[in-house]
Amino acid sequence: MSLTCKATILRQIGLPRPYADSMPLSVEQVQLQPPRETDLVVKVMAAGLCHSDLSAINGRRGRAVPVALGHEGAGIVEEVGSAVTDIRPGDHVVFQFSASCGRCRYCLSGRPQICATANAAKAGGELLSGGSRIRDMDGRTIRHQTGVSCFAEYAVVNRGSVVVIDRDIPLEKAAIFGCAVMTGVGALINTARLRLGESVAIFGLGGLGLSAVIAAQAAGAARIIAVDLQDDKLDRAATLGATDCFSATDPELTQKVMDLTNGGVDFALDLAGAIPALESAYAILAPGGKLITAGLSAAGEKFAFEHADLVSGEKSICGCYMGSCVPVRDIPAFLNLFKAGKLPVDQLIDNYIGFDDINAGFDNLADGAALRQVLLPHGPLPTTS
Repeated sequence: MSLTCKATILRQIGLPRPYADSMPLSVEQVQLQPPRETDLVVKVMAAGLCHSDLSAINGRRGRAVPVALGHEGAGIVEEVGSAVTDIRPGDHVVFQFSASCGRCRYCLSGRPQICATANAAKAGGELLSGGSRIRDMDGRTIRHQTGVSCFAEYAVVNRGSVVVIDRDIPLEKAAIFGCAVMTGVGALINTARLRLGESVAIFGLGGLGLSAVIAAQAAGAARIIAVDLQDDKLDRAATLGATDCFSATDPELTQKVMDLTNGGVDFALDLAGAIPALESAYAILAPGGKLITAGLSAAGEKFAFEHADLVSGEKSICGCYMGSCVPVRDIPAFLNLFKAGKLPVDQLIDNYIGFDDINAGFDNLADGAALRQVLLPHGPLPTTS
């Protein structure tokens, strides 16, 4: 039996700002098709607004429409397909936006986050188990965003798109672990593999960047250098553990960091998704240093560097998708650190919103006026802490 519920649909890309006026996102009644054997139905309790969603709205990253947005969230399992034996109705889950097949060359090499089968399904707006489960009220197919589409009251997803979590974790806080925390913390812990006493510079202090700041402090980094265009984000980074904060517009940024670190940082993380941030991050690497980028610039943009410097300095440039995480391993581990008070990433949540505020919410995100806003499809809205 199909399920009718509210979902947030993007039908036209590139509408002008403010989005509160142009309304690129429409909250519509949709029909969810029954789950297939390896699918689940999840009652979505919370979903974070992310720059990846914004990049679909403004056209920075190409995406076919119509598409039901939302890829970061948490909820409660309502129904499971006949082949799902390890998850039960009532389980609490966090969505993760790259299900894995377990059989392609990348899954077999221990890198399920870049599963070839899942990437092909996501590119087609489908689930890993094939096809879309979303129809509008006229019966037309709506695409899934990264196999999740959780800006909705309910979602049908593949079993691989969820991670079961402890029921004592508030779902409105757990929601951000599926993207912001997984990517920001994972970039530092999994990709950089930062060790006690090493130095890191973090460019871009949104949800990802500040998650990385928090993780760097927990990991014992000697210097945590935070860089952003906005003073209020720099102030926030300082309260969360950054030892040094710099404006990205400072013309002496490179020299100041080189002096401060006695020749450069061990790791530079670009979490802004901007070519100028990449260039600045590479410029402050110490010999043997590693530049890690988990931000996504617009399609077609290119980053240049001096080849001889890369070689003679034994520097590295590394892409990082999903924080190089194995979600079923890392999301519970990060949540355990959160419960222990060592990853206070709930401090990144600025506001809880309803469907009526979702377009304005993306204005806030685009303006840098909010780090993480969390949609609560079923309310009521809790008080932020």
